[in-house]
Amino acid sequence: MSFSPSQRIAITGAGIVSPLGLGWEANERSLAADRSAFRPVDFFDTTGLIAKTAGVVDLPAESPFHRISPHKQGHVDRGTRMLLLAIREALAQAGRSGMDGIDALVIGTSAGAMPLGEAYFESARHDPGRIPSQLSRAEHYQPQRQMNSIADEFGWRGPVIIVSNACASGANAIGWGADMIRSGRCKRVLAGGFDALARLVFAGFDSLRALAPSGIPRPFDAQRDGLALGEGAAVMLLEAEGARQSDALGDVAGYSTATDLHHLTQPDPEGKAAIRTMTSACAQAGVSPAQIGYINSHGTGTPFNDVAEASAIAAWAGDAVSTIPVSSTKSAMGHLLGGAGAVEAVICLMALRGQWLPASLNVRTIDPAVRFDLVQKFRQASFEHALTNSFGFGGTNATLVLQRRTA
Repeated sequence: MSFSPSQRIAITGAGIVSPLGLGWEANERSLAADRSAFRPVDFFDTTGLIAKTAGVVDLPAESPFHRISPHKQGHVDRGTRMLLLAIREALAQAGRSGMDGIDALVIGTSAGAMPLGEAYFESARHDPGRIPSQLSRAEHYQPQRQMNSIADEFGWRGPVIIVSNACASGANAIGWGADMIRSGRCKRVLAGGFDALARLVFAGFDSLRALAPSGIPRPFDAQRDGLALGEGAAVMLLEAEGARQSDALGDVAGYSTATDLHHLTQPDPEGKAAIRTMTSACAQAGVSPAQIGYINSHGTGTPFNDVAEASAIAAWAGDAVSTIPVSSTKSAMGHLLGGAGAVEAVICLMALRGQWLPASLNVRTIDPAVRFDLVQKFRQASFEHALTNSFGFGGTNATLVLQRRTA
Protein backbone atom coordinates (compact mmCIF):
# COMPACT_ATOMS: atom_id res chain seq x y z
CA MET A 1 0.00 0.00 0.00
CA SER A 2 1.18 3.52 -0.72
CA PHE A 3 0.51 6.91 0.88
CA SER A 4 -2.84 8.42 -0.04
CA PRO A 5 -3.96 11.49 1.93
CA SER A 6 -7.47 11.15 0.53
CA GLN A 7 -7.82 7.43 1.23
CA ARG A 8 -11.02 6.52 3.08
CA ILE A 9 -10.36 5.19 6.59
CA ALA A 10 -13.31 2.97 7.41
CA ILE A 11 -14.51 2.36 10.96
CA THR A 12 -15.70 -1.25 10.98
CA GLY A 13 -16.13 -1.77 14.71
CA ALA A 14 -16.48 0.38 17.81
CA GLY A 15 -16.63 -0.36 21.51
CA ILE A 16 -17.46 1.96 24.38
CA VAL A 17 -17.49 1.76 28.17
CA SER A 18 -18.51 4.86 30.10
CA PRO A 19 -20.34 5.92 33.27
CA LEU A 20 -23.47 5.93 31.09
CA GLY A 21 -23.21 2.19 30.46
CA LEU A 22 -21.32 -0.79 29.10
CA GLY A 23 -21.52 -0.93 25.33
CA TRP A 24 -22.99 0.96 22.39
CA GLU A 25 -26.69 0.27 23.12
CA ALA A 26 -26.51 1.20 26.82
CA ASN A 27 -24.73 4.47 26.05
CA GLU A 28 -27.16 5.33 23.26
CA ARG A 29 -30.13 4.77 25.59
CA SER A 30 -28.59 6.98 28.27
CA LEU A 31 -27.78 9.79 25.86
CA ALA A 32 -31.29 9.62 24.40
CA ALA A 33 -32.72 9.97 27.92
CA ASP A 34 -30.47 12.96 28.80
CA ARG A 35 -29.18 10.92 31.74
CA SER A 36 -26.22 11.95 33.87
CA ALA A 37 -24.05 9.50 35.78
CA PHE A 38 -22.42 11.26 38.74
CA ARG A 39 -22.25 9.68 42.16
CA PRO A 40 -20.03 9.72 45.28
CA VAL A 41 -16.63 8.11 44.81
CA ASP A 42 -16.39 5.15 47.18
CA PHE A 43 -13.28 3.20 46.15
CA PHE A 44 -10.74 5.72 47.46
CA ASP A 45 -10.86 8.24 50.29
CA THR A 46 -12.04 11.74 49.36
CA THR A 47 -11.72 13.13 52.90
CA GLY A 48 -10.34 16.65 52.81
CA LEU A 49 -11.11 17.14 49.12
CA ILE A 50 -13.55 19.72 47.81
CA ALA A 51 -15.12 17.38 45.25
CA LYS A 52 -16.63 14.05 46.26
CA THR A 53 -18.37 12.82 43.12
CA ALA A 54 -17.39 11.56 39.66
CA GLY A 55 -18.67 9.63 36.70
CA VAL A 56 -18.13 6.02 37.80
CA VAL A 57 -18.32 2.93 35.59
CA ASP A 58 -20.30 -0.04 36.89
CA LEU A 59 -17.88 -2.81 36.00
CA PRO A 60 -19.14 -6.41 36.14
CA ALA A 61 -17.82 -8.42 39.06
CA GLU A 62 -16.38 -11.12 36.82
CA SER A 63 -13.14 -10.44 34.98
CA PRO A 64 -13.37 -9.91 31.21
CA PHE A 65 -10.07 -11.77 30.86
CA HIS A 66 -10.59 -15.45 30.06
CA ARG A 67 -7.25 -16.75 28.79
CA ILE A 68 -4.56 -15.29 31.00
CA SER A 69 -3.78 -16.85 34.37
CA PRO A 70 -5.43 -15.70 37.61
CA HIS A 71 -2.01 -14.54 38.77
CA LYS A 72 -1.65 -12.24 35.76
CA GLN A 73 -5.22 -11.04 36.18
CA GLY A 74 -4.29 -9.85 39.65
CA HIS A 75 -1.96 -7.31 38.04
CA VAL A 76 -4.57 -5.91 35.66
CA ASP A 77 -5.97 -2.55 36.70
CA ARG A 78 -9.55 -1.29 36.53
CA GLY A 79 -8.98 0.86 33.46
CA THR A 80 -7.51 -1.99 31.43
CA ARG A 81 -10.56 -4.12 32.21
CA MET A 82 -12.70 -1.33 30.73
CA LEU A 83 -10.45 -1.22 27.69
CA LEU A 84 -10.73 -4.96 27.13
CA LEU A 85 -14.54 -4.76 27.25
CA ALA A 86 -14.44 -2.00 24.63
CA ILE A 87 -12.04 -4.01 22.45
CA ARG A 88 -14.26 -7.09 22.64
CA GLU A 89 -17.28 -5.05 21.54
CA ALA A 90 -15.40 -3.45 18.65
CA LEU A 91 -14.12 -6.81 17.42
CA ALA A 92 -17.57 -8.41 17.72
CA GLN A 93 -19.16 -5.54 15.83
CA ALA A 94 -16.65 -6.12 13.04
CA GLY A 95 -17.41 -9.84 13.04
CA ARG A 96 -14.08 -10.83 14.58
CA SER A 97 -13.40 -13.13 17.51
CA GLY A 98 -9.80 -12.05 17.97
CA MET A 99 -7.04 -9.72 16.82
CA ASP A 100 -5.71 -11.83 13.95
CA GLY A 101 -5.15 -9.67 10.89
CA ILE A 102 -4.82 -6.45 12.89
CA ASP A 103 -1.51 -4.71 12.21
CA ALA A 104 -1.18 -2.44 15.25
CA LEU A 105 -2.74 -1.50 18.57
CA VAL A 106 -2.62 2.26 19.28
CA ILE A 107 -3.93 3.25 22.71
CA GLY A 108 -4.05 6.60 24.44
CA THR A 109 -4.00 7.06 28.20
CA SER A 110 -3.12 9.78 30.65
CA ALA A 111 -2.87 7.96 33.98
CA GLY A 112 -2.27 4.40 32.79
CA ALA A 113 -2.55 1.95 35.65
CA MET A 114 -1.90 4.59 38.30
CA PRO A 115 -3.95 2.80 41.03
CA LEU A 116 -1.33 0.02 40.99
CA GLY A 117 1.39 2.60 41.61
CA GLU A 118 -0.69 4.05 44.42
CA ALA A 119 -1.05 0.59 45.98
CA TYR A 120 2.72 0.09 45.78
CA PHE A 121 3.30 3.44 47.48
CA GLU A 122 0.86 2.61 50.29
CA SER A 123 2.52 -0.77 50.83
CA ALA A 124 5.98 0.80 50.89
CA ARG A 125 4.84 3.46 53.34
CA HIS A 126 3.04 1.17 55.79
CA ASP A 127 5.05 -2.03 55.49
CA PRO A 128 8.58 -1.36 54.15
CA GLY A 129 9.57 -4.99 54.73
CA ARG A 130 7.21 -6.12 51.96
CA ILE A 131 8.60 -3.80 49.27
CA PRO A 132 10.44 -6.55 47.32
CA SER A 133 7.27 -8.64 47.07
CA GLN A 134 5.29 -5.63 45.86
CA LEU A 135 7.57 -4.67 42.96
CA SER A 136 5.16 -6.27 40.47
CA ARG A 137 2.69 -3.49 41.28
CA ALA A 138 5.25 -0.91 40.14
CA GLU A 139 6.08 -2.98 37.06
CA HIS A 140 2.45 -3.28 35.96
CA TYR A 141 1.83 0.40 36.70
CA GLN A 142 3.41 1.00 33.28
CA PRO A 143 0.74 1.24 30.55
CA GLN A 144 2.72 -0.93 28.14
CA ARG A 145 2.59 -3.80 30.64
CA GLN A 146 -1.19 -3.46 30.76
CA MET A 147 -1.33 -3.62 26.96
CA ASN A 148 0.81 -6.75 27.11
CA SER A 149 -1.94 -8.36 29.18
CA ILE A 150 -4.46 -7.55 26.46
CA ALA A 151 -2.14 -8.86 23.73
CA ASP A 152 -1.59 -12.00 25.80
CA GLU A 153 -5.34 -12.50 26.16
CA PHE A 154 -5.66 -12.65 22.37
CA GLY A 155 -2.35 -14.37 21.69
CA TRP A 156 -1.38 -11.39 19.57
CA ARG A 157 2.22 -10.32 18.89
CA GLY A 158 1.86 -7.15 16.83
CA PRO A 159 3.19 -3.67 17.68
CA VAL A 160 1.68 -1.70 20.56
CA ILE A 161 1.93 2.09 20.52
CA ILE A 162 1.07 4.09 23.64
CA VAL A 163 0.01 7.73 23.21
CA SER A 164 0.10 9.87 26.35
CA ASN A 165 -0.86 13.44 25.48
CA ALA A 166 -2.95 14.22 28.55
CA CYS A 167 -6.64 14.71 27.72
CA ALA A 168 -6.07 14.50 23.96
CA SER A 169 -4.54 11.02 24.19
CA GLY A 170 -7.55 9.03 22.96
CA ALA A 171 -8.24 11.35 20.02
CA ASN A 172 -4.57 11.40 19.06
CA ALA A 173 -4.44 7.60 19.19
CA ILE A 174 -7.33 7.33 16.72
CA GLY A 175 -5.80 10.01 14.51
CA TRP A 176 -2.40 8.33 14.62
CA GLY A 177 -3.98 4.98 13.75
CA ALA A 178 -5.72 6.56 10.76
CA ASP A 179 -2.45 8.13 9.64
CA MET A 180 -0.70 4.75 9.87
CA ILE A 181 -3.23 3.43 7.36
CA ARG A 182 -3.00 6.50 5.10
CA SER A 183 0.78 6.16 5.01
CA GLY A 184 0.54 2.57 3.83
CA ARG A 185 2.20 1.12 6.93
CA CYS A 186 -0.94 -0.72 8.05
CA LYS A 187 -4.19 -2.07 6.68
CA ARG A 188 -5.99 -2.46 10.01
CA VAL A 189 -5.44 -0.67 13.31
CA LEU A 190 -7.27 -0.97 16.61
CA ALA A 191 -7.14 2.50 18.17
CA GLY A 192 -8.66 4.23 21.17
CA GLY A 193 -8.09 5.33 24.72
CA PHE A 194 -8.86 4.67 28.37
CA ASP A 195 -8.44 5.96 31.89
CA ALA A 196 -9.83 4.92 35.25
CA LEU A 197 -10.37 7.14 38.26
CA ALA A 198 -7.27 7.35 40.42
CA ARG A 199 -6.84 8.96 43.82
CA LEU A 200 -3.69 10.92 42.86
CA VAL A 201 -5.28 12.33 39.70
CA PHE A 202 -8.48 13.20 41.55
CA ALA A 203 -6.56 14.96 44.32
CA GLY A 204 -4.40 16.77 41.76
CA PHE A 205 -7.38 18.24 39.92
CA ASP A 206 -8.95 19.07 43.27
CA SER A 207 -5.82 20.92 44.40
CA LEU A 208 -5.90 22.97 41.20
CA ARG A 209 -9.51 23.85 42.11
CA ALA A 210 -10.51 22.62 38.68
CA LEU A 211 -13.29 20.35 39.98
CA ALA A 212 -16.83 21.64 40.41
CA PRO A 213 -17.59 21.92 44.16
CA SER A 214 -21.19 21.02 43.38
CA GLY A 215 -20.06 17.85 41.62
CA ILE A 216 -22.13 18.82 38.56
CA PRO A 217 -20.29 20.21 35.51
CA ARG A 218 -22.15 22.84 33.46
CA PRO A 219 -20.22 23.33 30.20
CA PHE A 220 -20.95 26.65 28.49
CA ASP A 221 -23.10 27.87 31.39
CA ALA A 222 -22.36 31.43 32.47
CA GLN A 223 -22.04 30.30 36.13
CA ARG A 224 -20.04 27.10 35.53
CA ASP A 225 -17.61 26.35 38.34
CA GLY A 226 -15.45 23.48 37.17
CA LEU A 227 -15.29 20.01 35.68
CA ALA A 228 -16.13 16.59 37.03
CA LEU A 229 -13.88 13.61 36.47
CA GLY A 230 -15.03 10.31 35.03
CA GLU A 231 -13.61 7.09 33.68
CA GLY A 232 -14.08 4.92 30.64
CA ALA A 233 -12.66 3.45 27.46
CA ALA A 234 -13.44 3.31 23.76
CA VAL A 235 -11.81 1.85 20.68
CA MET A 236 -12.37 1.81 16.94
CA LEU A 237 -11.27 -0.80 14.44
CA LEU A 238 -9.94 1.19 11.49
CA GLU A 239 -9.47 -0.41 8.08
CA ALA A 240 -8.12 0.77 4.76
CA GLU A 241 -11.01 0.95 2.31
CA GLY A 242 -9.20 -1.21 -0.22
CA ALA A 243 -8.53 -3.92 2.35
CA ARG A 244 -11.78 -3.67 4.29
CA GLN A 245 -13.17 -7.04 5.46
CA SER A 246 -16.25 -5.79 7.33
CA ASP A 247 -19.12 -3.38 6.74
CA ALA A 248 -18.21 0.22 7.46
CA LEU A 249 -20.00 2.15 10.21
CA GLY A 250 -18.43 5.45 9.18
CA ASP A 251 -15.11 7.02 8.25
CA VAL A 252 -12.34 8.89 10.03
CA ALA A 253 -12.28 11.61 7.40
CA GLY A 254 -9.92 14.12 9.00
CA TYR A 255 -7.43 14.52 11.84
CA SER A 256 -5.11 17.23 13.05
CA THR A 257 -3.05 17.98 16.13
CA ALA A 258 -1.32 21.16 17.31
CA THR A 259 0.37 22.59 20.38
CA ASP A 260 -0.84 25.54 22.44
CA LEU A 261 2.15 27.16 24.21
CA HIS A 262 0.08 29.70 26.15
CA HIS A 263 0.11 28.03 29.61
CA LEU A 264 0.53 24.61 31.20
CA THR A 265 -3.09 24.31 32.33
CA GLN A 266 -4.92 27.23 30.69
CA PRO A 267 -5.73 27.49 26.96
CA ASP A 268 -4.94 30.47 24.78
CA PRO A 269 -7.98 32.75 25.28
CA GLU A 270 -8.33 33.07 21.49
CA GLY A 271 -8.01 29.32 20.97
CA LYS A 272 -5.37 29.63 18.24
CA ALA A 273 -4.30 25.97 18.41
CA ALA A 274 -7.93 24.84 18.38
CA ILE A 275 -8.60 26.94 15.29
CA ARG A 276 -5.57 25.35 13.64
CA THR A 277 -6.66 21.77 14.37
CA MET A 278 -10.29 22.31 13.33
CA THR A 279 -9.17 24.00 10.11
CA SER A 280 -6.60 21.33 9.23
CA ALA A 281 -8.85 18.38 10.10
CA CYS A 282 -11.64 19.79 7.93
CA ALA A 283 -9.18 20.44 5.10
CA GLN A 284 -8.09 16.80 5.19
CA ALA A 285 -11.74 15.73 5.22
CA GLY A 286 -12.51 18.08 2.34
CA VAL A 287 -15.33 19.87 4.15
CA SER A 288 -16.08 23.44 5.17
CA PRO A 289 -17.29 24.49 8.64
CA ALA A 290 -20.81 24.87 7.21
CA GLN A 291 -20.78 21.15 6.35
CA ILE A 292 -20.13 20.09 9.94
CA GLY A 293 -23.48 18.96 11.31
CA TYR A 294 -22.39 18.45 14.91
CA ILE A 295 -19.45 19.28 17.18
CA ASN A 296 -18.74 17.26 20.30
CA SER A 297 -16.78 19.94 22.11
CA HIS A 298 -14.00 19.50 24.62
CA GLY A 299 -16.37 21.47 26.86
CA THR A 300 -15.04 20.72 30.35
CA GLY A 301 -17.09 23.28 32.28
CA THR A 302 -14.08 25.25 33.54
CA PRO A 303 -14.20 29.06 33.21
CA PHE A 304 -11.18 29.36 30.89
CA ASN A 305 -11.65 26.32 28.64
CA ASP A 306 -15.22 26.95 27.57
CA VAL A 307 -14.70 30.59 26.60
CA ALA A 308 -11.53 29.74 24.66
CA GLU A 309 -13.25 26.92 22.77
CA ALA A 310 -16.36 28.99 22.08
CA SER A 311 -14.16 31.77 20.70
CA ALA A 312 -12.20 29.31 18.59
CA ILE A 313 -15.35 27.74 17.12
CA ALA A 314 -16.72 31.20 16.26
CA ALA A 315 -13.47 32.29 14.59
CA TRP A 316 -13.15 29.00 12.68
CA ALA A 317 -16.78 28.79 11.55
CA GLY A 318 -17.27 32.45 10.66
CA ASP A 319 -20.73 33.24 9.35
CA ALA A 320 -21.78 29.57 9.69
CA VAL A 321 -21.29 29.47 13.47
CA SER A 322 -24.93 30.02 14.43
CA THR A 323 -26.04 27.00 12.36
CA ILE A 324 -23.64 24.48 13.90
CA PRO A 325 -25.01 22.33 16.76
CA VAL A 326 -22.53 21.87 19.61
CA SER A 327 -22.71 19.98 22.89
CA SER A 328 -20.44 18.60 25.59
CA THR A 329 -21.16 15.04 26.67
CA LYS A 330 -18.80 15.58 29.59
CA SER A 331 -21.84 17.18 31.19
CA ALA A 332 -23.34 13.68 31.47
CA MET A 333 -20.35 11.49 32.29
CA GLY A 334 -17.47 13.72 33.35
CA HIS A 335 -14.04 14.22 31.87
CA LEU A 336 -12.53 10.81 31.07
CA LEU A 337 -9.01 12.24 30.61
CA GLY A 338 -7.01 9.93 28.31
CA GLY A 339 -10.20 8.11 27.39
CA ALA A 340 -12.24 11.24 26.66
CA GLY A 341 -11.27 11.78 23.03
CA ALA A 342 -11.90 8.14 22.11
CA VAL A 343 -15.25 7.92 23.92
CA GLU A 344 -16.40 11.19 22.38
CA ALA A 345 -15.33 10.03 18.91
CA VAL A 346 -17.45 6.89 19.32
CA ILE A 347 -20.36 9.05 20.49
CA CYS A 348 -19.98 11.08 17.28
CA LEU A 349 -20.08 7.84 15.30
CA MET A 350 -23.20 6.75 17.19
CA ALA A 351 -24.83 10.12 16.50
CA LEU A 352 -24.01 9.89 12.78
CA ARG A 353 -25.40 6.37 12.60
CA GLY A 354 -28.58 7.25 14.49
CA GLN A 355 -28.97 10.80 13.14
CA TRP A 356 -29.37 12.40 16.54
CA LEU A 357 -27.56 14.93 18.73
CA PRO A 358 -26.62 14.42 22.39
CA ALA A 359 -27.19 17.25 24.85
CA SER A 360 -25.17 19.59 27.01
CA LEU A 361 -26.88 19.08 30.34
CA ASN A 362 -27.22 21.33 33.40
CA VAL A 363 -27.12 24.63 31.47
CA ARG A 364 -29.10 27.39 33.15
CA THR A 365 -27.80 30.54 31.47
CA ILE A 366 -25.78 30.25 28.26
CA ASP A 367 -22.42 32.04 28.40
CA PRO A 368 -22.34 35.18 26.22
CA ALA A 369 -19.29 33.78 24.37
CA VAL A 370 -21.46 31.05 22.86
CA ARG A 371 -22.51 31.92 19.31
CA PHE A 372 -23.23 28.39 18.11
CA ASP A 373 -26.38 26.29 18.50
CA LEU A 374 -25.92 24.81 21.97
CA VAL A 375 -27.84 21.53 22.14
CA GLN A 376 -29.53 21.32 25.55
CA LYS A 377 -31.82 18.36 24.96
CA PHE A 378 -31.39 15.18 22.92
CA ARG A 379 -32.85 15.72 19.47
CA GLN A 380 -33.04 14.18 16.03
CA ALA A 381 -30.97 15.66 13.20
CA SER A 382 -29.83 15.03 9.65
CA PHE A 383 -26.10 15.44 9.02
CA GLU A 384 -23.12 13.83 7.27
CA HIS A 385 -20.09 15.04 9.24
CA ALA A 386 -19.27 15.36 12.94
CA LEU A 387 -16.24 16.97 14.55
CA THR A 388 -14.82 16.32 18.00
CA ASN A 389 -12.27 18.42 19.89
CA SER A 390 -9.87 17.25 22.60
CA PHE A 391 -7.55 19.63 24.43
CA GLY A 392 -5.07 18.60 27.13
CA PHE A 393 -2.84 20.05 29.81
CA GLY A 394 0.50 21.04 28.37
CA GLY A 395 -1.19 22.47 25.29
CA THR A 396 -1.88 19.34 23.26
CA ASN A 397 -4.86 19.82 20.95
CA ALA A 398 -6.51 17.30 18.62
CA THR A 399 -9.50 17.35 16.29
CA LEU A 400 -11.15 14.45 14.49
CA VAL A 401 -13.73 14.67 11.69
CA LEU A 402 -16.00 11.65 11.21
CA GLN A 403 -18.13 11.01 8.15
CA ARG A 404 -21.37 9.11 7.88
CA ARG A 405 -21.61 5.95 5.80
CA THR A 406 -24.86 5.15 4.03
CA ALA A 407 -23.59 2.12 2.11
